[in-house]
Amino acid sequence: MTDSAIDTTTPPPYSDNGSEQSSLSTTAARNLATTTKSVPQMQEITSRWLLRILPWVQTDGGSYRLNRRLTYTVGDGKVEFIQEGAAVRVIPGELAEIAALRGYEDEEALAAMAARFEQRELEPGEPVARAGEPVDGLYLIAHGRLEKTAVGPYGDRSTLRVLIDGDHFGQRALTEHEPEWTGDISATVPSTVMFLPAAAVAELSERVPSLAAHFERFRTGSSARANKYGEAPIDIASGHIGEPDLPKTFVDYELRPREYELSVAQTVLRVHTRVADLYNKPMNQMEQQLRLTVEALREQQEDQMVNSRDFGLLHNAAFEQRIPTRSGPPTPDDLDELLSRRRKPEYLLAHPKAIAAIGRECSKRGLYPSTVEFHGHHIPAWRGVPILPCNKLPISAEQTTSILCMRTGEDDQGVIGLHQTGLPDEFEPGLSVRFMGIDEKAIMSYLVSAYFSAAVLVPDALGVLENVELGR
Repeated sequence: MTDSAIDTTTPPPYSDNGSEQSSLSTTAARNLATTTKSVPQMQEITSRWLLRILPWVQTDGGSYRLNRRLTYTVGDGKVEFIQEGAAVRVIPGELAEIAALRGYEDEEALAAMAARFEQRELEPGEPVARAGEPVDGLYLIAHGRLEKTAVGPYGDRSTLRVLIDGDHFGQRALTEHEPEWTGDISATVPSTVMFLPAAAVAELSERVPSLAAHFERFRTGSSARANKYGEAPIDIASGHIGEPDLPKTFVDYELRPREYELSVAQTVLRVHTRVADLYNKPMNQMEQQLRLTVEALREQQEDQMVNSRDFGLLHNAAFEQRIPTRSGPPTPDDLDELLSRRRKPEYLLAHPKAIAAIGRECSKRGLYPSTVEFHGHHIPAWRGVPILPCNKLPISAEQTTSILCMRTGEDDQGVIGLHQTGLPDEFEPGLSVRFMGIDEKAIMSYLVSAYFSAAVLVPDALGVLENVELGR
């Protein structure tokens, strides 16, 4: 063979470093090899601490009736308003949130009272009331933030209460003769308040006898007795000697207790039969499709249990258990007040950004929060209460969020989760996967359903620290 017969059209293979290849390349070898694969990954999966810490109560019949002692409202509800541009009007029916007007049903008199409110704009630091001065009328906070302060027994000034949107003060002007303020109240941010002068109350009471009679019943307490929690009291005698007549009593219940119906999150999972038949090694396609679908349903379940306007924890926290921060960021003082408002607090739930904000505020004060071992994890804690991350807590456009504090379990009258087990085709507790058939395109369909809800057994089981600033 001559030199001219040598084929030079295909160059010899080269290795990665540029030299001529002397062995089989890895690219070619992969054609004969079986790769090692991971299961499908999903960024949406979170720790879902809320679903893990709640005790789940079997809810037969699809609803849970929460029976409580009969409670009389003690006037700590929120008042809502109608806003027309910069103008604010009081909704007459919302005046029933004030204790002295609870149960008063004369709509014309309430409308006349609402019309007598005056709108006032307050600047930061502007005083509204001073201790010892006469109560000049009823104030409703339409928007803003006010603080009530007083001089303590050792001469230092302390904050007694923080008032925010929907709160009210000065209701003693409705039922008492020449009452006095018990503390100083001033605005801390630009605020809008609605003011009803005491003179207008007196004039309206003279003109409407039923209103004056209602105030008198409230003042004397003849309309309904209640303990400090607003519950119908249980009469008990103690400390007596001899043989006095013992009080006779009974425990009254709410006549129309609330019922929590199980909510549902559902989707239809569709898988082609050819995929299920031919592509099941080394992983079962149906199992992986179902696994990721169930994870997404559980994420939606936790989101609903936090944010649902019907049964979500944020919207079911009692108004008296919602407190604002003192200065914006979540300080140690704010966390202490949140814990102190309930007995046996077990968990704090916060957005991860809120947990970082707590750490910053502690670092400013030279404090180092402890950690606790919880379910095999080292979790930051405050006063021994674990702070669990929950990214379902919303962050507003102003970069504010909320922090939850809760006690759990039926035995402790806490927060509980509701579900029903024993469902047909149950895949997990409270979650079923039902085969719906195969259509004319050879696609299998499965109905995946999760049934759940949540209930707060007594108000102090759940507290919310509101308006937590993250930007500082």
